[in-house]
Amino acid sequence: MRALKWIGSILAIIALGTALVFFGNFFSKHSSTSTQVTESNKKSSKGVAVTANSDNSSYKTVIKDGSYLVSKARGITVTNNTNTFSTQSFESGLLNFSKEHFSTSKYVFQEGQYLTTSDATSWLARKSNDNPNGLNPEDNGKTDSSRRPMYLQSIEEQDFMTQSGNDLKLSGIVLGLAMNTQDSYQKEQYGATFTQDISNADRIAQGKQIAAEVVARYRKMNGISADTPIYVALFAQSPADSLVGGNFYQWTRSTNGNSLGAFTNLSQATVVLPMQEGTPNSNSVANSLNTSFNNFQTKVENFFPNVASMTGQARFNNSTATGLNVTITTQFYSESEIQSFADYIATQAPSYLPNDAAIQIRIQTTDGLQALLVKQANSSKYEVNIITSY
Repeated sequence: MRALKWIGSILAIIALGTALVFFGNFFSKHSSTSTQVTESNKKSSKGVAVTANSDNSSYKTVIKDGSYLVSKARGITVTNNTNTFSTQSFESGLLNFSKEHFSTSKYVFQEGQYLTTSDATSWLARKSNDNPNGLNPEDNGKTDSSRRPMYLQSIEEQDFMTQSGNDLKLSGIVLGLAMNTQDSYQKEQYGATFTQDISNADRIAQGKQIAAEVVARYRKMNGISADTPIYVALFAQSPADSLVGGNFYQWTRSTNGNSLGAFTNLSQATVVLPMQEGTPNSNSVANSLNTSFNNFQTKVENFFPNVASMTGQARFNNSTATGLNVTITTQFYSESEIQSFADYIATQAPSYLPNDAAIQIRIQTTDGLQALLVKQANSSKYEVNIITSY
């Protein structure tokens, strides 16, 4: 595979895509509930166009006036999420959840266009006389265990459209609510930072209440009808110092009005590779993957002594590996060395890493990213991209 000479700006895009699994087409657009669209692989200079998806694992997306339209509240989600691993798990995991309920062959994806930045800022803050729309509880002025924590960390909206002729219509919404498992706070301005643990029972109860309120508010937004399906997925945010991302733990659906269906439990887990003894959330599949990962690491390090470290994060759903994110830190300098190493990784990885899971392998030095290898689920073929500085 040939090296790709990427400009510097691509590094920012890659940083947002280092999530576990993933590799769906995130890019999207929205203008109104019903808009004129045309099928196209290129950005149009005017109006709205639907892009063609590259395969059945990704959505068609929408661009407007030749530019990519980001979520109106995306910056609020990223800013408020203090754990980078959880940010990645939250965003990529929500898209994977959406694919289970909105077929990539039937629906067109667009980033959320109904929740505005100002609303998101207000909703994520505490409720107060000045901010009656806050979804987090009022501050009771306590700094001990009786303090009311901030429960809701982030909100993400995904819109799903159906195309009929030249019309594009909103046909469903997926909302992700990231709930804190631990809240950080200061007893005095510029003072020390303290943490307050949130019990599972408290988080689950608060999440259900917030989900109901959020759906009720969405029903009042222009362009969202009383019978637009709204799915809500609840996510347990990892503590700020955790080396793994959080997990989605429950979901529900509203098919009409403000009523919610029963909450369905999700069984997800994320583990760091190589695993340490006594790693929580481990299972027989995780243990087997850990053994294979260790063998892969030994193989690579024996062949290329310049490898400084190799770590991974694996995501499991019902004890099935659904994605793996690997980071290899090296000390290579020339492009030929990087190319040879990346090609070697691409040939060896299928023998050790699961072919049924989507995998991303980052090769980097302390100075930055050197190569990115990507493999789709149910495939053994890795796409190798070499990152150059020119």
